[in-house]
Amino acid sequence: VSAVGITLSQEQARLARQRVTTAGLDNRIEIRVQDYRAVDDGPYDAISSIGMFEHVGLRQLAVYFDRCFELLPAGGRLLNHAISRPAGVPVAIERNSFVNRYVFPDGELHELGSVISALQRTGFEARHMENLREHYALTLRAWVANLTEHWEAAVAEAGRARAKIWLLYMAASA
Repeated sequence: VSAVGITLSQEQARLARQRVTTAGLDNRIEIRVQDYRAVDDGPYDAISSIGMFEHVGLRQLAVYFDRCFELLPAGGRLLNHAISRPAGVPVAIERNSFVNRYVFPDGELHELGSVISALQRTGFEARHMENLREHYALTLRAWVANLTEHWEAAVAEAGRARAKIWLLYMAASA
């Protein structure tokens, strides 16, 4: 496999490059600081989008899926992993929530039906959808344990207020 990873975070790219080098995979994995809309060297056999879809925004869904579709050949695959919101929860309530104000101020959770519709309008065929809510609760509990175990280091890096916000968010979400 040859892979290209993109991120907007210099720090995340630095850590990813370090891990690639440590694994001895410099000749097979490239890490870029790049916006997904600027990627222009496809086609790729597959795209895996993990942990960024919440930042695309409802008004940009078509742009996002169009770009992914353009970067794949016929028969190419897209894995889009995202946190969604339940149907019937108004976006206005979400905008004023604790999570939106303090944890993910630039995030926007989408209702799954609208995501699948936008995906299919682009030309993709939705072939599999899986709800991992129960798994995410287990992950959150592990993160709470990790944060608690390394509390002083987290406070030193992010500050006591931010560490408390994340502890509250993860414990409540679990």
